[in-house]
Amino acid sequence: MSNADLLPSLLFKISQNQLALEAAIMELTLWVEQRGSGDVAENVRGAMEAISRNEEFINLTLAVLMAPE
Repeated sequence: MSNADLLPSLLFKISQNQLALEAAIMELTLWVEQRGSGDVAENVRGAMEAISRNEEFINLTLAVLMAPE
């Protein structure tokens, strides 16, 4: 298997890690918010919007890279 063949799999795994981290951070955000730090929770949600904005592009790119030729 060439290095070029590994790239789609690598990007897929990175994407999966990103989504797992997003879920974990959101759990922590809810926990922080429940303890009265709504401003901190709101800041985290704002920062997490970048992940949401990029998610569709990442998924489309992975679909193209992993499609059979």
